[in-house]
Amino acid sequence: MSYQYILFDLDGTLTDPGVGIINSVRYALRQYGLDGEPEFLRRFIGPPLVDSFMRYYGFDEAKAKEAVAYYREYFAPRGIFENRLYPGIPALLQTLVARGKKLALATSKPTVYARQILTHFQLDRYFADDLIIGSYLDGRRTRKDQVIAAVLALLPPAKEQTVMVGDRKFDVEGARANGIAAVAVTYGYGEQAELEAAGPTHFAHTVPELLAILA
Repeated sequence: MSYQYILFDLDGTLTDPGVGIINSVRYALRQYGLDGEPEFLRRFIGPPLVDSFMRYYGFDEAKAKEAVAYYREYFAPRGIFENRLYPGIPALLQTLVARGKKLALATSKPTVYARQILTHFQLDRYFADDLIIGSYLDGRRTRKDQVIAAVLALLPPAKEQTVMVGDRKFDVEGARANGIAAVAVTYGYGEQAELEAAGPTHFAHTVPELLAILA
């Protein structure tokens, strides 16, 4: 299959945001006298933050939203830059664009933060400005199926030529809900069993394998 339209997740797919997200979650938890081991808090990377605070710490929705506000107190000025590119990602994106592929970003992270990260790492040049799509700061459009749907609404109706690339089951499930293919990358934060259960179209264990699938 030749894919013309390629949607990328951000965290765990293009960049490794682990340090910044974990530090931001720990900052939020400390406002309630709580803490967590970094290995456990890796679970916060990918899903909507409100859902994770509710699931892993038993917060009700109002308290979880408050916790997200605390999270952003650390993340916005500092945690956002405690981040690194996965090796080979700039070359991957450059090659895909050179071969005429249309790239979009589909992330559960708020769009405003996603734009900052892409600009910081000089990846914004590979994405059309209107195809950098994330959630809203007020909590709307955090589910991955909603984000993907918003991207697809801006693309030509060619789902058979469209693919979502991500590292968590939410990316795969969101793609399937929208009728497009999915590539699960295993170098990010999703566990192998989680990804296998979600049933992606392809697996990519490295960035070169990802390039072979997409290019």
